[in-house]
Order: sequence, then C-alpha cells, then structure tokens
Amino acid sequence: MALPFVDRASSSLPVQFVAAPRWRSWLKEQGAASRGWVELLGLAGAAGDFAVLPGDGGKTFGAVLVMPAEPTLWDVGALATRLPPGTWRLGDTAPLSPTDAAVAIGLGAWRFERYKAKKAKDGPKFLWPAGADKARATAMIEAICLARDLITTPSSDMGPAELADAARGLAKKHGARLKVIVGDDLLKQNFPMIHAVGRASARAPRLIDLTWGRPSHPKVTLVGKGVCFDTGGLDLKPAAGMLNMKKDMGGAATMMAVASMVMACKLPVRLRLLVPAVENSVSGNAFRPLDVVPTRKGINVEIGNTDAEGRLILCDALHEGAAEKPTMMVDCATLTGAARVSLGTDLPALFCNDDDLADGLLAAGTAVADPMWRMPLYRPYRKLLDSKVADINNVSAGAFGGAITAALYLQEFVPDDVPWAHFDMMAWNNSARPGRPEGGEAQAARAIFATIERRVKS
Repeated sequence: MALPFVDRASSSLPVQFVAAPRWRSWLKEQGAASRGWVELLGLAGAAGDFAVLPGDGGKTFGAVLVMPAEPTLWDVGALATRLPPGTWRLGDTAPLSPTDAAVAIGLGAWRFERYKAKKAKDGPKFLWPAGADKARATAMIEAICLARDLITTPSSDMGPAELADAARGLAKKHGARLKVIVGDDLLKQNFPMIHAVGRASARAPRLIDLTWGRPSHPKVTLVGKGVCFDTGGLDLKPAAGMLNMKKDMGGAATMMAVASMVMACKLPVRLRLLVPAVENSVSGNAFRPLDVVPTRKGINVEIGNTDAEGRLILCDALHEGAAEKPTMMVDCATLTGAARVSLGTDLPALFCNDDDLADGLLAAGTAVADPMWRMPLYRPYRKLLDSKVADINNVSAGAFGGAITAALYLQEFVPDDVPWAHFDMMAWNNSARPGRPEGGEAQAARAIFATIERRVKS
C-alpha cells in the first residue's frame, strides 16, 4: 500500500482540530461563510463532527474535525476517508503526537482491492505532520497493513506456503534468518502435533521459524496461530461457522506485524518468530476424535474435538520457543468463541503467567489505544482437561470457561520461569470505524510492540 503522505506540495489546505469544549468559542472566530456553513450542516460540536469549510467564491478553505477532551489516534483516522481529494496539512494535534496522527491516517487509508477490477479513486494526500517520526510511523503502518492484507486474503491464495512466503519477504527485507520445516519433515524433527492437524490438506503443513538480532540481546519470542483455513476437521463446522475461517491465521499475521515493527525500528532484541501454518481439512488421513497424538514436549493428548486445533499446533511451537528461555514470549490466536462471548469482538482476551508482563501489556494497550482485557489462568479448571486414556484432553467436557481452559491447555507447554502472555482475539473488524476499515485487523500488535520496546529500553 502506498502511504498517503508527501514531503512537500505547491499548495495545501489546512485541517483544524477543535476540542469539543472549545467549539462555541472557535465558531465565533470563524468567517461568515464558514460559520454559516457549519450551522447549515447542523454541527453541534460533538466529538467526531466534521466539515469541509468553504471560503470566498465557493472554493474549499479547509476542514475542521471536533476532538474529544481526551483524544486517541483513532479520532484522527477518519480524515483518510472523509476528506475530498487534494493535499492537506494538519494543524496542532496536541495532546495527540504527530506520529500517532500519521499512523491513524495511514491505517485509515488502507483498502483491500486485490480482486477489484475497478480500483477506488485516489483519496486525499497529506503533508507529513510537523514533528512526526516518519520512520516509526511508516514501520507501524506497513506492519499493520501487511497483517490486514494477509488476513483478508481468501484462503485460496493464502495457504501455509503463501504464509511462509510472507515471512520470507520479511526476512529478506530486514536481514533475518528463515527456516521452514515442511510436511513429513515435521515428524522427523519432532513436531508431531503440527503434522497431525495439517496432514489432511493437499497443502502441506509447516513450521515457519524466523530469527533476527544479536544473540547477546534479550530474547523475545513471538508465536502465532497460522490455521489458513479451518473446516473444523472431522468435527465439521456448520456453514455459518466456516464462512470467515480465512481469518483463522490472524494470530500469525498479527505476530508478523509485531516482528516487522521490531525489526524496522531496530529494537535491541534477539527476536524469534514461530508460526505453525496448517489447513485443518477433511480427508481419509485426517486426525480423528479420541485419537491420542504425541506432542513435542512428550505429553500425549487425547483429541476431544478436532475443531479445537489451534491449541494443538500452538503447543508444539510454544514448547520449542520456551526451550530458549526467552525474557518474554507472546502468542496470538483466534482461539475460542468463548472469548468473543465474554468480551465481544473488539477486545482481545489476555492470559498471562507473569504480573509484570501483564501490567506492561495492559498499560501499553491503554497508552496506544490498542485495548485488551486480562482474564484468569484459573488453575482449578485444569481438571476439566483431564483424560482417562492420555495425559490431557484438548477440550473440556463442559460448555463453560472455554477461553480459560484453552489457555490452561497452552500453559501446560510453557515453563513457569518463562514470562508468557496469550492473546485470544477476533483479528477482524466487523464494520468500519475511523482508522479501522472492515476486514482483517492486527489487534494488540501495537501494544505488544510498545511493551517489548519499554522492556528493552528500561
């Protein structure tokens, strides 16, 4: 995606930001044409009110956007779609930073047009806001838009191989090392669960393993669920449940976005990105309910439901990632409907075994308008995963606490001395909002990046 920013222009039109409490005093300061136009539109100075302002002779004079008393970057994001074509310059964005304003506009300009014969007309262009960190803003915009593109792409063009190609592009761009273990080699190298879940597909499963940074730097490990399409396996989903399963690799795309930001901003970490990439399909060699499948850790898992496959592929990757004893390990996954029932689609559920890491993530989420909600790793529920024939079942027998039991299953593969956070997320915007068009979304990515940055610089 081309960024909607230019360094200079022969002429530009101003965008004024007015805090809602100042609306009346601002309106009194305007010329008759602007004042009359705003009154004709019926704007009352509520946060989000917007108008293109006329000047003398009917020409466009500028635009105004009313901001809440405590704005976030998303309040600026609407400008990318609400302003007419032309070149615009932003007024004072305080208390919002110029960099955040640029990020919001860049993300608001994202469009997914890969399959459109007729592309949308070019939207507005913007002078880079004065004082903006262009490199940082560009890194964030490009990373989030990459994730959105990956998630929104249909599974016909986004299988395990294509997901690996996306990681290969990141590795080449930033000088990282990439290793991909494919098909039966997963068995040879002891990733049996990833193989079991993905073997029924004509598109071979694989483990994507990217490393970057100096070995002497603090180790940070990111793990993303890469189920490129989920039929549910032999426990087949109904049609409605399968409809948007192209987004089931949203956790992988989100972690790629975080990795991209870390590498582009050259954080002093030794980064590792692990993505188990599979398609959960139906065929004669599909894994079955009540099969017992070994894991990389050596724990044998009874398959209570083949549609709870995300935790199965993650457990091999988490055990591998934890083996290096990173200073922090984070996984992201579109894991359970239970988390969506609890928190809705906009709020990822955070589970964490380390209070300092959890507090940092929550604080970062608030600071960068990338919210989440912490939920408990409630150990008494672990018994719900007991199996009579194996070490653990991948699901509980009951219908309650599904997001918690899924997180407890994953915790079995993470040592207590490895600070670990697990995000159970939607990875999708069901409707368009300022800065967040409908489609794939890298939820929590900016908060995770901000947390990594704080930890390595503190």
